[in-house]
Amino acid sequence: MIFRAVEDADLIRQATRGNVESFNLLVSRWEKRVYNYLLRITANREDALDLTQDAFLKAYQNLRKLDDPGRFAPWLYRIAHNEAYSMFRKRKPETDVDEIEPESTENKITVGGSSVFPIELSLAVASALGRLSAEQREAVVLKIYQGFKFEEMAEILSCPVSTIKSRLYTALELLKIELAPMKARGVS
Repeated sequence: MIFRAVEDADLIRQATRGNVESFNLLVSRWEKRVYNYLLRITANREDALDLTQDAFLKAYQNLRKLDDPGRFAPWLYRIAHNEAYSMFRKRKPETDVDEIEPESTENKITVGGSSVFPIELSLAVASALGRLSAEQREAVVLKIYQGFKFEEMAEILSCPVSTIKSRLYTALELLKIELAPMKARGVS
């Protein structure tokens, strides 16, 4: 990972000097992760694609403002976060959200003593994530799916680490309850 960070830092330096191909390499390295992050917080493929393009355009336009190339990931995710929340503010009256289509497979997985298909598990997780507040969902996505450290998450979301931890741990408790087998919840 250290070697990768050095490579990204070199590409950033070259891109700030006008080397567009270096920025294109950064895009190819980061676009899938940024897209997946945006897909999980918007739950809409088209919005996630549009926002990913917007985030990389803004990143390119403001790359010279990045003080520390080693902080590229949190900086880029902050831009993506801002783009998503700008879209949310513009669409506040809208409530239409497209369903995420998880990958299908034939194998069953055992969860809590019950056998489920991966597609059922994916749908249950997506549904449970959808019931969280936007702040809780984003904390889960950044920590669990994207693997950011608490300090980086605080930088991305512009709030204290203690707030991030509170959102994450509350969300994980809610997910645990939501995803518990029906028998464990006392429902038959």
